[in-house]
Amino acid sequence: MNTQPLTESLYYILLSVKVPNHGYGIMENIKTMTNGRINMGAGTLYGAINILLDKNYIKLYSEEKDSRRKKEYVITELGELILKKEITRLEELIKNGKEQLK
Repeated sequence: MNTQPLTESLYYILLSVKVPNHGYGIMENIKTMTNGRINMGAGTLYGAINILLDKNYIKLYSEEKDSRRKKEYVITELGELILKKEITRLEELIKNGKEQLK
């Protein structure tokens, strides 16, 4: 499987849906993980969620039928595989960068 590297937004969203999570929870999780460096807006988040849904990296987990219709998302098996491949790629980048700076 040949895949493109994940954007930072997609990477953090995938990390945030290892357990079912809704949009606001994803945004808050990303903000916490990055110590406030990334404060993702709703437009960016939902655009990225649609990309991940289209690629089958995440799926709809549940949807509340009240007026807000809060949706929860969770990572798929394919998403887990992509996330693991991305972590391996990032580790290689760090390793090679550190070796070149010696």
